[in-house]
Amino acid sequence: MPLYKTLTPNSYTTVKIWKITESYEELMKPIDLRDVCMQRVLGMKSELHQRGFLSVRHLLAEFGYEDKDLYYDDNGKPHLRDGKHISITHSFTFSAIIVSEEEVGIDIEKQREKIKIIAHKFVDYEFDYLDKEADDYIKKLTVIWGIKESLYKLFATPGMLFREHFFVIPFMLEDGETVAWIDYEEKKYRYNTHFLEFEGFTCAYVC
Repeated sequence: MPLYKTLTPNSYTTVKIWKITESYEELMKPIDLRDVCMQRVLGMKSELHQRGFLSVRHLLAEFGYEDKDLYYDDNGKPHLRDGKHISITHSFTFSAIIVSEEEVGIDIEKQREKIKIIAHKFVDYEFDYLDKEADDYIKKLTVIWGIKESLYKLFATPGMLFREHFFVIPFMLEDGETVAWIDYEEKKYRYNTHFLEFEGFTCAYVC
């Protein structure tokens, strides 16, 4: 069972990361999917997406949940029927879940050169402290994207924009944490954020 890493940022929050090494058949065998989820898996054109979806169900089992314990609201935000908060992510060969007593968000991204091309779409204030010539520029951009994606998942409000409403204060990669703000409709919200790197990927999560 390739449970890759377990993190406990506080006493009521747990993060579990899965490295997807199994085949589609291996992932499918031991789990029980609702009909709607089975149809969703069968309708996916990419086996990579199928394996990502199924690995999330294995992560649910690591927390003691089944597929039937998870549902989504009208904004696409996942919820657990026992009232705990959950956020889900998968990217290529990794997936992750965060479960907490409080609102949370999580994101995994592969570190790729092309993020420099789209940086202007999600970075504004952060350009003030980023060094485009630095060796860690791609890694820092990936952290910022992951944090903002996590905030978006946590808040789950249509109309929010990464550049205009989410702000990540300066950070060092070795710190593994920073603070982020949401500034939306004349209200400000402060969040503690965490991030880590492994095998060319970045995982960020927000509590």
